[in-house]
Amino acid sequence: MSISRIYTGGCQCGAVRYRAEGTLSDPHLCHCRMCQKAAGNYFMPLANAKRASFRITRGEPSWFHSSEFARRGFCAACGTPLFYDMPEADFINIVLGSLDDPYDVRPLKQSGVESRVPWFSHLPELPGKETDAANEAGAERHLAILESNRQHPDFDTEHWPPEE
Repeated sequence: MSISRIYTGGCQCGAVRYRAEGTLSDPHLCHCRMCQKAAGNYFMPLANAKRASFRITRGEPSWFHSSEFARRGFCAACGTPLFYDMPEADFINIVLGSLDDPYDVRPLKQSGVESRVPWFSHLPELPGKETDAANEAGAERHLAILESNRQHPDFDTEHWPPEE
């Protein structure tokens, strides 16, 4: 559920960061084909931030005009999808996975369901496991990935990447 507060987020590499104050409204999963393509996934989780209380705090997103009415903001360096924007609206949609704490905003509805993949409702039935926890080699690989991680942390930093 969304509550009035400060939300921060950005791309995977840290080149683009943003801040939104207030309530993120209309949190939803969009299954439309354009969002599927933009996310490279089966859906895109979005919520509205008031444009007046939203700002980019580092870098500049690149924009793809996906239609006459909307554009999509992303990081040109790492490709992370960040925004769905209708420039004439008083809000901008934030891609919820780009939030520093994506657990803070729970989607409350779904849109574009005409394009939802038919087996989407069966995803909870699939077996699950923790990342590379199946065997010792997988666990070692997971630790090596964590140690060489270049992903921006889930909080604002003075600069990125850190000085070596």
